[in-house]
Amino acid sequence: MVPLEQRIEELEMKLAFQESTIEALDQQVIKLNAIVDEQQEKLRILVDKVQQSEPSNMANPADETPPPHY
Repeated sequence: MVPLEQRIEELEMKLAFQESTIEALDQQVIKLNAIVDEQQEKLRILVDKVQQSEPSNMANPADETPPPHY
């Protein structure tokens, strides 16, 4: 019976190690998600600022002069 008890103990140790590893990975994923969220928000703000400061390449149709054939 000793080999069976030894195998069970080894499995319990492996399980405990895996649980610890999964918890550490879960915490890292949480941190990375927070970083990604922060970066997305900064990117959105940057895009908004660029769009506001950059004049549109399309002219307002009312400001356009009519073509020469008119």
